[in-house]
Amino acid sequence: MTRRKLAALSPSETEILRLVWKLDKATVQDVCNKLPAKRKIAYATVQTLLRRLEKKGYLKHRIRGKAHVFFAAVKSEKVIKRSVNDFLDKLFGGDPVPLMQYLAEHGKIDADDIEKLKRLVSK
Repeated sequence: MTRRKLAALSPSETEILRLVWKLDKATVQDVCNKLPAKRKIAYATVQTLLRRLEKKGYLKHRIRGKAHVFFAAVKSEKVIKRSVNDFLDKLFGGDPVPLMQYLAEHGKIDADDIEKLKRLVSK
């Protein structure tokens, strides 16, 4: 059996998928309620994004009463791994060192973070 490659995610799809992962299972209204107040996304837009995510294979749903309850079809670790590897390949030719240098030079990681990384590498 061959596994199909998951389609790329838009930023809005990623935001919605992260909320479903956080909630474990969610209706359209649940997702709307968890969106930051500053995000003005219509109910119908959230519904469309959830259906797109399902079509792309990231979510599944069950029907509870009249509501569709969405849940993850793919573990977050799989999506993160693929996304990070794609990012590294596209911008850094697969080499993580320039990324780490950039993060260190621009104050996105500090000495404590570097110590944690050293411990991870030594394992």
